[in-house]
Amino acid sequence: MKRICVYCGSNPGLRKEYSEAAVAVGEALAKRGLGLVYGGGAVGLMGVVADAALINGAEVIGVIPEKLMRKEIAHMGVTEMHVTKTMHERKALMTDLADGFIALPGGIGTFDELFETWTWGQLGYHRKPFGLLNVADYYTPLVEFLDHVTEQGFMRPEHRAGLMVETYVEALLDRFDAFTPPDLPKWLEREDR
Repeated sequence: MKRICVYCGSNPGLRKEYSEAAVAVGEALAKRGLGLVYGGGAVGLMGVVADAALINGAEVIGVIPEKLMRKEIAHMGVTEMHVTKTMHERKALMTDLADGFIALPGGIGTFDELFETWTWGQLGYHRKPFGLLNVADYYTPLVEFLDHVTEQGFMRPEHRAGLMVETYVEALLDRFDAFTPPDLPKWLEREDR
């Protein structure tokens, strides 16, 4: 692995643990010699993770849509900045540039990125690891819901297990190193039900 894409909030959230975790992610990536791919912003957790990675010597690649670039939220100190026309192009480029994906706490944009990337992996468009950093139990209700989705037969247990969940970034990166994607079709067969 060369680069990890981090999805996270353009707001900092209400708990200091969120920013602390973003700093820890930036530091951990740099320590392991991994680059950061992220949404290109200088604000919220996006800015925190980028700054932490930069301060610790990591390559930082931002990918931001033109519309957000014009709103002047782009981080102008990153190693490399890609400006796309659309959000879809942004997500596709981030996926192409990264070898794995981590979701820190965030809002609807973070959820959109996470679920689209996870879906692409499930459908075989990539074979890269992805996971949640469950900071201060932020993602616990979502994890419980995803387990419910699996129990109700809308997702294979192997695909559910593909979304790794850890509290600490080092544990998540260790799991990424050991990752082997499931070699299964997306659809549940009639006899699976």
